[in-house]
Amino acid sequence: MDASEHARPHADTEGRERPRRALRARIARRQASHSYVSVLILVVLEFLLVTAAPNTAWVRSLLLLLGSVILLDASWASGLTRGRRPPFVFVGVGAAVLAVVQLLNGGATVTGTTWIAGVVVGVATAGTLIVGVLDQDDVNVQSVLGAICVYVLLGLIFTSLYGAVATIGDGPLFVQPAGDGTASLRLYFSYVTLATVGYGDYTPAGDLGHTLAVAEALIGQLYLVTVIAVLVSRIGRAPRA
Repeated sequence: MDASEHARPHADTEGRERPRRALRARIARRQASHSYVSVLILVVLEFLLVTAAPNTAWVRSLLLLLGSVILLDASWASGLTRGRRPPFVFVGVGAAVLAVVQLLNGGATVTGTTWIAGVVVGVATAGTLIVGVLDQDDVNVQSVLGAICVYVLLGLIFTSLYGAVATIGDGPLFVQPAGDGTASLRLYFSYVTLATVGYGDYTPAGDLGHTLAVAEALIGQLYLVTVIAVLVSRIGRAPRA
């Protein structure tokens, strides 16, 4: 066997490995760029699903699964999955199991637990995005997109909180005849409160509802002031080497 026959298998192996290395390099570059476009698309999809979908068990299960996908995508885009076993995988698996339980048993306790799990997943996603945004030393399109994702998620997190209170609480969530309201109505109330618009057409009935509404309004305003201050302070700053 001559040298050319020995070289041929090596050349074939090199030819197969080259596209794989290129794909891995492309994925690494995208992850390092902190691209939050897909995260924003998924967050908007969750917003639309809460707004338009019926208030049924399968929709609540789908929302929890979608929230888990958003968490994993945000963790990957923020670079938190590199070099370690991410705990977010266990959160996603737990949420998936709870989503299946919701489909099989749609009782008040399970439904309330599902809403609480949505809060946990949403908070973990928002925290992941904040870490990814602050990890960048300059203000760019991706950092702004990440900040927008967090703000939209805040409204969804409080929507889940209101859903938990409406499901597990003793009395109605709202003073008005709407009572506990639908998921879409609670979403509307959440964002009106988050933006401190204060239409006044819906009012929380109990002390817990009042506390949540005040907390959401404060968090919404403090987040805007804090994020704007951080982003503005980093305009024109040279990135770290």
